[in-house]
Amino acid sequence: RRRSGGRESLRLGWRGWLLALEGAAASIAFIAAFKFTYVANVAVIYATSPFIAALLAFLLVREKCRLQTMVAAAVSFCGVAIMVGGGLGSGHLFGDGLALLMTAGSALYMIMVRAFRDSPVVWAGAVSAFLLFVLGWFVTDPLAVSTRDVVLLATFGCSFALASILWTEGSRLIPAAESGLLGSAEVPFAILFALIFLGEAPPMASVIGGAIVLCAVFAHAGRDWLKAKSARS
Repeated sequence: RRRSGGRESLRLGWRGWLLALEGAAASIAFIAAFKFTYVANVAVIYATSPFIAALLAFLLVREKCRLQTMVAAAVSFCGVAIMVGGGLGSGHLFGDGLALLMTAGSALYMIMVRAFRDSPVVWAGAVSAFLLFVLGWFVTDPLAVSTRDVVLLATFGCSFALASILWTEGSRLIPAAESGLLGSAEVPFAILFALIFLGEAPPMASVIGGAIVLCAVFAHAGRDWLKAKSARS
């Protein structure tokens, strides 16, 4: 990484700006998806992100993809197809499309972070957040927010920041296979909380498709965890 006077350079360069713009676009799709489809659909579709990342890595940088990853990806995509197909004619297809766009964007962001090793990733993330702030300022009045929404936004910001810190620190203390397996638990928790706090019960197509995706994700992560466990013993 470029350094100046012993400190990391904050100069983005075209790669850093590309990271910032791509991250901002994925974030917009992520937030908008929740307004047009079920929380369960967004959570389950996002669970396929590692598989999409593996596919994009193979296509873009010719990174080898394991057979078990290819099988899990194929199974999970079938689950997503069932889920999205159930949204045809129900008004949720646009939201499912945004969730797919966000997931593909997140997967591409992972690959770009690995490819642009000399770019200041943290600084690019900060610029991405600032771009979202500027865009939000021009498309709406950020001060016209009710007290209830302020509380919700503050709660979201604090919980997201705390979750990011715990995830980052926890991933340093346990093997990658275990962190991947635990990270997969985010999906059922998201569906459960949406049911408890929002009273949002997903349709049967989402339940069936989601179950297929979760089986693929847990089987893939669980196999890595078992391999890592046997290697340590």
